[in-house]
Amino acid sequence: MPGRLLITLLALSLAALPAAAQVRIKDIADVEGVRQNQLVGYGLVVGLNGTGDRMAAAPFTRQSVIGMLERLGVNTRDQEQRLDTKNIAAVMVTAQLPAFSRAGARIDVHVAALGDATNLTGGTLLVTPLLGADGEVYAVAQGQVATGAIAARGAAQSITRGVPTAGRVASGATIERELAFTLGNGNGIRLTLRNPDFTTARRIAEAVNRFARSPVARPTDPGTVQIAIAGPAAANLVGFITDIEQLRVEPDQVARVIIDEANGIIVMGANVRVSTVAIAQGNLTIRVTETPQVSQPNPFGNGETVVVPRTEIEIQEDNNRRLGVVPGNVTLQDLVRSLNALGVGPREMIQILQAIKAAGALQAELEVM
Repeated sequence: MPGRLLITLLALSLAALPAAAQVRIKDIADVEGVRQNQLVGYGLVVGLNGTGDRMAAAPFTRQSVIGMLERLGVNTRDQEQRLDTKNIAAVMVTAQLPAFSRAGARIDVHVAALGDATNLTGGTLLVTPLLGADGEVYAVAQGQVATGAIAARGAAQSITRGVPTAGRVASGATIERELAFTLGNGNGIRLTLRNPDFTTARRIAEAVNRFARSPVARPTDPGTVQIAIAGPAAANLVGFITDIEQLRVEPDQVARVIIDEANGIIVMGANVRVSTVAIAQGNLTIRVTETPQVSQPNPFGNGETVVVPRTEIEIQEDNNRRLGVVPGNVTLQDLVRSLNALGVGPREMIQILQAIKAAGALQAELEVM
């Protein structure tokens, strides 16, 4: 019932939207080159309360500890076999380097256990260089790890909420190297659509040309719009891009139905159409109930106690299900209303949509996740 209500509310909310739902260019396209870059590093988290890696099972942790102590002037080579602490964990550290980040700025980092550590709560990440795809160090991370998880263990039971082996260090990395990037070039700038589409790219170019009052924008492919920069726009490039991002267009979309069969979720686009089709949905329920009874002999008898099986089979068929006719070229709201009128649940609706597609009456792409 909640799933059916969710689908109905979704259809009504979509139907309430205006026919031309316009959005900002900023929300559907990006300026080419303005992007984040991934950083990764290997480090150690110390100060754990016996929840770190077992040195015997994680040789890379042992080697890292020995190497770290030697760099600090502590020789542990002679006592390597006695190094059996469980307060240290080897971790992988990841971060996102924003575009146009300057040296000295701070960014968040995420930490995840690499060995068999069971909890990183309360640990401290030691100095960890973060590398880019080119192998250069762009940031250095260090700080207190926060997991936001709860883990408790007793003699016979344990409970865990969240993921205690992964956490984050807020503002835990300092940027040491900047990425060289020049906004715009001799040919202007390019907008990259997040959902490439010929129609949407053309509408973006037309909106930019109307704003600039000259043909400065043209779509080069479904995912790219080239914009020439000249005159006053070149002198104030940031302001020109800001004005373009605020322009509104109506993005086009392909008629598509997305089905998550495992969770019983259906998402249908506003352009989904159904040709004339008749739908009947039956509901046959077979219930088998086992109620075994214990049969005992009479007092002072020579019999024995036995279990006598008792099986009850009940067949129930809902005769109120009717054959419904869905008229041709119906909208999303009409389709959902018609299926709900038949008392169809989300999982039954999935099967009906697949059958309508097989009959050639569903004028949309059907994608099953």
